[in-house]
Amino acid sequence: MMAANHPVLLYDGVCALCNWWVRLILKRDRQNVFRFASLQNQLAAQVLLRHGARAQALDTVYVVLDFEQPSECLLARSDAVIQVLRQLGTVGRFAASAFSLLPRVLRDALYNFVARIRYRTFGKYDTCPLPDPRVRDRFLDL
Repeated sequence: MMAANHPVLLYDGVCALCNWWVRLILKRDRQNVFRFASLQNQLAAQVLLRHGARAQALDTVYVVLDFEQPSECLLARSDAVIQVLRQLGTVGRFAASAFSLLPRVLRDALYNFVARIRYRTFGKYDTCPLPDPRVRDRFLDL
């Protein structure tokens, strides 16, 4: 399951909204660009440690570019969302461009608001749901 040439999305595996986001990406990512790992897994903890981020903070989605390469880069919050949207076709690129027009401080404030209410609004699983067997190879932490 090499991911060096694939951005890796690190997400809260028990968050219903985050799992919806992953399913949407899987549906729209026709080039199979993205790989996935839950923040509750050791792989995510190792990546976050390399970048000085807290693995215990489950309120952030991350995108890892150049996974396990010297040029590895970690994008967080709205920057991560924009990176994903850019890969998801015309509508995604349009949404990314529109979202990018906002200053990061405003984008992240909106992101933080949704992150605070996501369990209450969208729900939470007791455990991380297993992905569909057809896409399981795109998950790095199984």
